Amino acid sequence: MPDHIGIDTSNYTTSVAVYVSGENRVIQRKRLLPVKEGELGLRQSDAVFHHTKQLPELVEELCREYRPTEAASVAASVRPRNIEGSYMPCFLVGEGYARAYSAATGTQLYTTSHQIGHILAALYSADRLALVRECFIAFHVSGGTTDCLLCEPDSDSVLNITEVGTSLDLKAGQAVDRAGVMLGLRFPCGAELEKLAVNADKTYKVKPVIKDGSCCLSGVENKCAQMLRNGEKPENIARYCLDFIAETILAMTECALDRYGSLPLVFAGGVMSDKLIRDRIVSRYPEASFAAPEFSCDNAAGVAIYGYLKQAGDVLCP
Repeated sequence: MPDHIGIDTSNYTTSVAVYVSGENRVIQRKRLLPVKEGELGLRQSDAVFHHTKQLPELVEELCREYRPTEAASVAASVRPRNIEGSYMPCFLVGEGYARAYSAATGTQLYTTSHQIGHILAALYSADRLALVRECFIAFHVSGGTTDCLLCEPDSDSVLNITEVGTSLDLKAGQAVDRAGVMLGLRFPCGAELEKLAVNADKTYKVKPVIKDGSCCLSGVENKCAQMLRNGEKPENIARYCLDFIAETILAMTECALDRYGSLPLVFAGGVMSDKLIRDRIVSRYPEASFAAPEFSCDNAAGVAIYGYLKQAGDVLCP
């Protein structure tokens, strides 16, 4: 059966993947964009430069392991989310590569959002891809989003997404990175902050700030800074940060279920790869589905699968 190529050039990761539909297998290569020590991100012009340099290298690496011989589609993420005005220049790199490949080979071209790619990667990783035929609630929690989303089948875009709740200020991934840099960790800080947090000898009672299903997270950064000034151990500061995020997501989940009833839960995005946060959510919602770590952080796997689902059409999306 033919292969499906996916490309994702997000704000912090260059990624290319092939979905081998006949084997239900993903081969992918990805690489973080370089961020200088002590800094919290990249200018878009720098992100575009690094993607332009890294994408051909990753394609070459992937093709040394697996060379698509009968590509049925090439798909690229071209915007952060499927909403009006959602735009970041870094996605132009992946879109341009996909358009050139399509024009040169005659391969069918599809475009989607980075967010849909995240959700489909999580569904694939959790062996729940059949959920695209149903309604479910998905969380996309990363450096740029803390979104609770109602997902419904859609014949045009595979998934029709309605925002149920979001962060009204700081995003969860930003809170993690700001706390981490504050503690001397290198950006992106998620993995190292988790390592600190598992060695905490103190826990704090946290009270999420929820407004109509959305959340506020700016208080996390302020509290972590206060704890650091007061001489609190880095391990305990890290634990407070992650516990606050976990309790916030749980509160947003409860609001969504109260509004829409009992629906399957799917958690995607880099922050959801944190084991402490995941364990806290699973203790409350044991049937929830999570992406494996390699499919949680930015990756092109879900974008490749998007191309496959688009070609499947009405078979999967009634």
